This record gives sequence, C-alpha cells and structure tokens, in this order.
Amino acid sequence: MSPQEVPSADQLETFPNQHGDRDYTIEIVCPEFTSICPKTGQPDFGTITFTYVPDRLCVELKSLKLYLQRYRNQGIFYEYVVNRLLDDFVGACRPRQCKVVGAFTARGGITTKVTCVYEAT
Repeated sequence: MSPQEVPSADQLETFPNQHGDRDYTIEIVCPEFTSICPKTGQPDFGTITFTYVPDRLCVELKSLKLYLQRYRNQGIFYEYVVNRLLDDFVGACRPRQCKVVGAFTARGGITTKVTCVYEAT
C-alpha cells in the first residue's frame, strides 16, 4: 500500500470558525464508511458521525471525505478506528468538544456501536 493510501491526520484541512465567540454544534454524518476486518479479511461497513463544538477552526468536508476513504483497505478493529478518528479530528481542528460514533452494520447477527468523546480542558 502506497503512503498516499494510508489515512493520516494531516490530510484533514480546516478553515477559520467565523463564530468562535459562541458555542454551536456541527454534526457530520458519513454513511459510507468502509474498512477491512483484520481477523477475517471481510469488508466492514458503517456510519461514522462526528458531532463537535468548534473553537477557532472547523474541518473542511471534502478533506474529511477523502481521509475516511483511505480506511477502505485498512485492516482495523471498530474500537481502534473510532478512537483514531477522534484523535485525528481533535488534532486537526482542536474543538471545544467532540464525539465520534461508529455504528457498524450487522455481522453474524450482531451490530456494534462505538462512541468516543473529547472535552477540551
């Protein structure tokens, strides 16, 4: 796999928050997330939802989409990927608050939802 295909936090672009003087919530829903189960090699599908209160920066949506697409061929567990998504998102835009939820489709009759939360101190 070439380095261009590996997800990296520095792929996430930002722009200045024009309303940084107030708290407001942005919710971004990404219903077409795919990765690979590292145990079976089978594709995993899910919806990733980012809910955040921006501080000085907001995330640019096209860069987020392209970043998420790079997980398509990554062998990664649900729990790990959602934590990594939170870490990369927070690293890129330093929000006041952020929650990332990964709701993955059923496999063997079991669905999984992983939620990670960040609060600035």
